Amino acid sequence: MAGQLKEQMVTFLTQEEIATLVEELAQQIESDYHGKEVIFICPLRGSMHITADLMRKVDLLQQVDFVYLQAVEKGGAIKIVKDISVNIAGKHVIIVEEIIDTGRTLSFLRSRLFASAPASLKIATLLDKPARRELPIKADYIGKTIDDRYVVGYGMDSEEVGRNYPNIYTMKN
Repeated sequence: MAGQLKEQMVTFLTQEEIATLVEELAQQIESDYHGKEVIFICPLRGSMHITADLMRKVDLLQQVDFVYLQAVEKGGAIKIVKDISVNIAGKHVIIVEEIIDTGRTLSFLRSRLFASAPASLKIATLLDKPARRELPIKADYIGKTIDDRYVVGYGMDSEEVGRNYPNIYTMKN
């Protein structure tokens, strides 16, 4: 199955290009939060790759926590499968996304986290796909803005296949 998927795709971003984008995001975050502690919030499952890489690059005091959200139905309600466990009140929080697509789940998560009164709440994303946005949400840190294309790899999947690919691929046209 995994091999068949790759055969239908072409490389969009290489491992090296991804590493450069992550490094640039890390430098911006370090600059903005110099001398402060940050808490990275990693929405499971897709964001685990970028969160891990970003954490290794950001030279600040830091914590990480995980949240798992699921759309109950397409375009419908969102439920919390696993909530964060760390207290973020008065803390500097950064939600780390691999890609922002419709923005629905991210909007829900941002509202949920704002309710816990963080000192600041920002969003970092490797890829931003504004053409698909349904809700007006913007990332504070963007690795790369892309057009409306289907991408797989580096945490992004096609029915759970491809998350482990080190490169990011797009469908052949």
